[in-house]
Amino acid sequence: MNQQKSYRSSFILLTTLFFLWGFITVLVDSLIPRLRELFTLTYFQAGMVQFAFFGAYFLLSIPASYILSKIGYKRGIILGLFTMALGCLLFYPAASYRTFGVFMLAYFILAGGMTILQVAANPYVAVLGSEKGASSRLNLSQAFNSLGTAIAPAIGALFILSDTIKTKDEIAALTETAKETYLASEASAVQKPFLGLALFIIFIAGIFFFAKLPKLISETSSGTYADAFKNKNLMLGVLGIFFYVGAEVAIGSYLVNYFLDMNLVEVIKENSVMKSIAEGILNSGLTDNDNKAIVGVFVTFYWSGAMIGRFVGSYLTKIMKPGKVLGVFAALAIVLILISISTTGLVSMWSILAVGLFNSIMFPTIFTLAIDGIGALKPKGSGLLCTAIVGGALIPPLYGYLTDEIGFKYALFFIIICYTYILWYGYKNSKKIVS
Repeated sequence: MNQQKSYRSSFILLTTLFFLWGFITVLVDSLIPRLRELFTLTYFQAGMVQFAFFGAYFLLSIPASYILSKIGYKRGIILGLFTMALGCLLFYPAASYRTFGVFMLAYFILAGGMTILQVAANPYVAVLGSEKGASSRLNLSQAFNSLGTAIAPAIGALFILSDTIKTKDEIAALTETAKETYLASEASAVQKPFLGLALFIIFIAGIFFFAKLPKLISETSSGTYADAFKNKNLMLGVLGIFFYVGAEVAIGSYLVNYFLDMNLVEVIKENSVMKSIAEGILNSGLTDNDNKAIVGVFVTFYWSGAMIGRFVGSYLTKIMKPGKVLGVFAALAIVLILISISTTGLVSMWSILAVGLFNSIMFPTIFTLAIDGIGALKPKGSGLLCTAIVGGALIPPLYGYLTDEIGFKYALFFIIICYTYILWYGYKNSKKIVS
């Protein structure tokens, strides 16, 4: 009984981490439209925000595994949390001095802390109970991760995108006093949310410091990364994670700009249902909010779909082979993107938002298919799969570059290529029963 209670409390603590990094990952997306106007960035340059954020996963996943082997998982979690808090605190001077380079550094440090948490938390959740229930526990934790991603766009719309941003020319035309007042308000819009996050993260770190996590996990493993590289299905899975994360983040990062490009603000205002949804989430009239906030609230549905789909997908992978479920979900994502490309207005808007529903099971399903049957190499395989999250750093700026050159609609064909690979990987593993 005491052991079960210990597992339950530890599971709850670890699940808060899944929620936390999901929330922060998507909150970053809310800053992209704001940074683009503040610093007069192209879509490609705005995509570099995600490069700094997800690049940390590529550079730090394997070192994080090494650090954990030296200091232990509990201390590693605390280190990751304090690193995240430092990244959040750096947003304060970055916003005050409007220095883009400091923003990039803050993103990188924030993601560095999250990388350590990813490497530490996933194996812990897997062993907190019976081996048979490992997949169920991890899916439940991932569902709370999706809850964080679902809430973040609304928070971003309320606190980060709600006021009108002036261009550099408009700022230059202001009097010195008006300019100082405006810049102070702009800095505050970014500083307050991330300062609050820093304090909350430090509070969570304090809880982990005093918590007693059961020592159920080995912090060493046999085999080498050279052995892992020789496993073909694992490496194909690494590429699958790369394309999945890149495609999901690219869509999420540019949804606000995509909707503005299609002039959806007026469509929303003229549609009674859409207007009531926006006003309900913003808790104010649409005339009181910037256009970015009006369309930004609907990004919530993209990430909410991932949460709903994760619960549905968890059941489907129990009654169907995971590879088949992965293939079907990837195919439906492709169909929805094609609909968005070929239509306009609300049909185009809701079809691209619905892609989030089918993104839901991709990460855990690719992950489990890739490491299944590799035995003692699982820790090394997990490290490589986490490294592949760098797709979120490389694909968004490439998509942004294509958008600058050929527009949003045609650039989405690049994202379709990513999902086509995932469809193929699911088909390749369609007969596999994950052990």
